[in-house]
Amino acid sequence: WLNHRALVAGIEAMGLSMVVALEDRLPTLNTVSIPDGADDRKVRGALLEQFGIEIGGGLGAFAGKAWRVGLMGHAACRRNVILFLAALETILKAEGAAVHPGALAAATAVYDEAA
Repeated sequence: WLNHRALVAGIEAMGLSMVVALEDRLPTLNTVSIPDGADDRKVRGALLEQFGIEIGGGLGAFAGKAWRVGLMGHAACRRNVILFLAALETILKAEGAAVHPGALAAATAVYDEAA
């Protein structure tokens, strides 16, 4: 749950939101609402091309509205959570989406509290 909590803290610090209510979330599969001004495919493509990070797009009713971010196996580590948050913030800003700074500080605070 630690990596999930850090990821969510970073996402929320950027002003983004999770799709699933806290009590119903799975820490291994995180669904993030795509903010206004961000193009789903462009963001996912940039994450993969520029940072080597692959995330899933939304399925069914969530196609184009949400991203699926996995935290499983070796990917579920502090380094990858921080890398993903930094990459996502960078790409969203480049896309012109309204994001707040502070994702890394928020995620780091969760890790520091657990130490």
